[in-house]
Amino acid sequence: MRTIRFTGLIILLTLISVSVQGQKNKALKAYAMFDAGAYADAIDQFKGVYDVIPKEQKADVLFHIGEAYRRIDDPKNAAVWFKKAIAKNYSNPIVYLRYGQVLKMNEKYSDARDMFLKYKLLKPDDKDVDALITSCDLVMEWINNPGPYQIENMKYFNSKSSDYSPAYASDDYRTVYFTSSRDEAMGNEKHGTTGQSYADIFVVRQDRKGKWSTPVPLGEPVNTEFEEGTPSLSSDYNTLYFTRCKTAQNKSYGCQIYSCRRNGDSWGKADPLTFSGDSMVIAHPAISPDELTLYFVSDMPGGVGGKDIWKVTRSSKNSEWGKPENLGEPVNTPGDEMFPYVHPDGTLYFSSDGHIGMGGLDIFKAVKKEDGSWSIENMKPPINSPADDFGIVFQKDEEKGFFSSSRAGKGDDNIYAFVLPPLKFTLYGTVKDEKTDLPLANVLIKSIGSDGVQIETRSAKDGTFRFTLKPNTDYVYLASLEGYLNGKERESTKGLTRSRDFRMVIYL
Repeated sequence: MRTIRFTGLIILLTLISVSVQGQKNKALKAYAMFDAGAYADAIDQFKGVYDVIPKEQKADVLFHIGEAYRRIDDPKNAAVWFKKAIAKNYSNPIVYLRYGQVLKMNEKYSDARDMFLKYKLLKPDDKDVDALITSCDLVMEWINNPGPYQIENMKYFNSKSSDYSPAYASDDYRTVYFTSSRDEAMGNEKHGTTGQSYADIFVVRQDRKGKWSTPVPLGEPVNTEFEEGTPSLSSDYNTLYFTRCKTAQNKSYGCQIYSCRRNGDSWGKADPLTFSGDSMVIAHPAISPDELTLYFVSDMPGGVGGKDIWKVTRSSKNSEWGKPENLGEPVNTPGDEMFPYVHPDGTLYFSSDGHIGMGGLDIFKAVKKEDGSWSIENMKPPINSPADDFGIVFQKDEEKGFFSSSRAGKGDDNIYAFVLPPLKFTLYGTVKDEKTDLPLANVLIKSIGSDGVQIETRSAKDGTFRFTLKPNTDYVYLASLEGYLNGKERESTKGLTRSRDFRMVIYL
C-alpha cells in the first residue's frame, strides 16, 4: 500500500511539474511574441497565462499587456492594464510614464500630469518628461482656442480597418492613393501587431460631380503579398515612392523604400532604392517638389532617438542618391519622428511623439530659416488631437488636403479632409454728429486700402455703412458731409488668422 501511495505521489508531482513547465513555456512564448512585435497575439497569450503564473510575475505580465495595447494604439485598454500593474506594485518606474502617456491620449490631462510627476520623482535625471508635463498645461489652452481649419471624416475612403497616409496622384486632385489594411488587400496572412490584413496601397477617384468612387487596390506590381504603404508621388505624378515591409509567419524581414515609373495607366516594375544602411526600418518616403531630396524614416545608427527623419539628395533626377543624412535636432527628438511630407512650397511636415503635443503622434510644421536652422510648429487642434495624427498632404495653391488620425471615426485609423475657410472681414460703421451724437445720413465715406484700392459709399438714413475688408490690409476711412469737418478712422486686418467683424463710429 505504501508503495502504491509513493508511486501515486511521484506521478502527481510529475504531472504538476509538467503543468508548471507548460505554463512557463506559454509565458515565454508570450514574451517572445511581444519582443517580435506581434502585440495582438501577445495580448491573448499573456491573458491566457495570467491566472496560472506565480504571484511575483503577475505585475510584469499586466504591464506588458498594457504596453502591447499602447503599441497597437489602443490607449483605453492600455490605461486599464497599466493601472492594474501599478495596483500590483510593478517596480519599474516606466509604468508611471506609460500610464501618463495613455491617460493623456484619453484626454485625462490632470491625471496624466500626476503620473508624469510621479515618474519624475523616481527618475529625476530623465529630462524628457519635462516636455510631457508642460504639454498637459498647454493642451488645455489649445483645446479652448482651436485653429481655423475645418475637418471632415472621409467616410468614402474609410473602412473598419486602418486607412491612412493619403497622397494626391493627379494634378486635378481627383485621384488619391492611400494605405489600407482592409480585407481586399492582397496578403493572406494577418499582421501579428494589429491583427489586421497586411496593408496595401488603394486608389479612390472623384468624378466631376464631386462623388468619390469605392476604393480599389492599386494592384501589381506595387501591391504584393507583403505590406505596402505610405505612397509619395513626384510633382508630375509619374514616379511613385512607397514602403514595402516583408513579413512571413509574423517574422519581419525589414522595410525598404521602392520606386516605380508610370507606364500608361499602370505602374512599371518596382525597384528598391540603392541606399540602405544597417537598419531594419527604412520607410515613409517623401519626395521634394524638385525630386532632388528624399526624406524618409529610419532607426539606423547615428540618429537622435527611436525613429528619426533622414534625407538623401542627388544632383539631378538621373543621378544616384547620396548617403543618408540625419536631420538632427530640433526636428528629431529622443522620441519617434515619422510620416514626413514636403509641401509644394517646400515646407516640411512630419509627425512626432517627442515634441510637445496633445497625446500620441502630433503633426508638426518645420520651416527652414535663413541661417539653416529649423522652426518647429505644432499644428494644434483640430488637425491634432489626443490620438495619433499623421500623414498630412496639401493641395498646391490652397490650404486644404487630407490627413490621418486614430481619433474616434469609422474604424481604426481614418482619413480626414481639412480646409482653411477663406477669411471674411466685414466693417459695420456709423457716422454721427460729434455734438449731438445723432446719426448722419448721406455722408460720403471713402475706404482707402494699403493695396491701393479705393471704394466709396454713403451712409444710410440711420447713419450706418458697411465695407468688406481684405486679409493683411491696412485701411483708412474718410467721411465728409457739407457743413461738417471731415472725419477719419483706421482699421487693419494684418496678422489676423480668423474671420471677424469690425465695429466703427466716425464723428463729424
